[in-house]
Amino acid sequence: MKFRLLVVDDEKNIRVGLGKVLEMEGYAVRLASDGSEALDIIKGGDIDLIITDLKMPNLSGAELLKRAIELFPQLPVIILTGHGTIENAVQAMRDGAYDYLTKPINMDHFMLLVKRALSQRELMMQHRTLLEELEKRNQFANIIGRSASMKKIFEVVKQVAPTKASVLITGESGVGKEMIADALHYSSPRREKPLVKVHCAALTETLLESELFGHEKGSFTGAVMRKRGRFELANLGTLFLDEIGEISQNVQLKLLRVLQQKTFERVGGEETLEVDVRVLAATNRNLKEEIGRGSFREDLYYRLNVVNIDIPPLRERREDVPLLAAAFLKEISAENNKQISGIDSKARTALYNYSWPGNVRELRNSIESAVVLCKGVVITPEDLPPGIGSASDESQIKLDVGLSLADSEKEIIRSTLNQLNGNKTKTAEVLGIGRKTLHRKIQEYGIEE
Repeated sequence: MKFRLLVVDDEKNIRVGLGKVLEMEGYAVRLASDGSEALDIIKGGDIDLIITDLKMPNLSGAELLKRAIELFPQLPVIILTGHGTIENAVQAMRDGAYDYLTKPINMDHFMLLVKRALSQRELMMQHRTLLEELEKRNQFANIIGRSASMKKIFEVVKQVAPTKASVLITGESGVGKEMIADALHYSSPRREKPLVKVHCAALTETLLESELFGHEKGSFTGAVMRKRGRFELANLGTLFLDEIGEISQNVQLKLLRVLQQKTFERVGGEETLEVDVRVLAATNRNLKEEIGRGSFREDLYYRLNVVNIDIPPLRERREDVPLLAAAFLKEISAENNKQISGIDSKARTALYNYSWPGNVRELRNSIESAVVLCKGVVITPEDLPPGIGSASDESQIKLDVGLSLADSEKEIIRSTLNQLNGNKTKTAEVLGIGRKTLHRKIQEYGIEE
């Protein structure tokens, strides 16, 4: 990386001399004769270090420092000053300067200071890049999809995540509800605080109540010591309640109180505890039907369902199957130290045609099974689990009743291209359209070639 330095001094000899020395050290250098000229350069955003005199016409070094830090808070600034203005240089340090040097300049000390400032700058930039990558990874890396429905979900997550609103995530088992909860938390201001998860269906009523709210020593048989509940552990963070439709009426009532009043007591305790927790919940049940049957409280439902994110099953967004399969193949091949380069056309068709009652979870398990059983370098229908590999009949195109004309056309083009191994000339002939028309429709529909 070639660092870009800006030298600002109204004395030409100093300005040019420092510039030549820095260029000899391999830095890219720009020069400015006063603060105003320097500020115009800084606004371009391509400077890594500013070296500026304090006393200059038009805009002083002290004012330039303030303006530069306002624009780029992490940008280091080294101040040059005469002996008579050291107090001003010290004030500049308080205002955010990296360090200062007195004139005449000791070049060895000057170069050491420059290297230290740039080293710190590089570390900060690397740290920022790492944080951005981690944030991006935490937000959406595990949520793969390019279907219209998934793109809409991504937009809702981005819009809702920064708020405090409770979110109810609905959808069949295996569609990825927990991943949406992860994205909501790690895209929120609470990302540095805990994300605590509870699988409500895995615990009895007594255990779930203790798990959520904690208990005091001796409050029931086996309570040999005080235990903090998940609400306490998630304070200032996020609590994800998976399979919320499975909890009892008693726990529902206590959960409603926490959502309304943000207070609760541990099981067997008298102390009232206050918490600040954002609650995300998920279920594969239709809670409105459960309300009608009297098994779920309507008031709790509306507390949880401030925003609803409904994830469609995989069979309703088949265009996401190839992306998910490719991602799982790469991940699982690496985990198992197997060199598998891809999935052949018949196996891809089988994956696309299968209805996936277990959704994304079933798809991942199927790819994992295929990777383990594959003897070659490409997944074939024979490597897929029984029932999935047999869905590769390329002589037929399956179109769901009610599919739009545009989606039907897209599927016909995609399937025909697949059957003819991507030969566009033959595909155009079979479909009775021109090759240019075919190419336009491939781009329009985003068909994977």
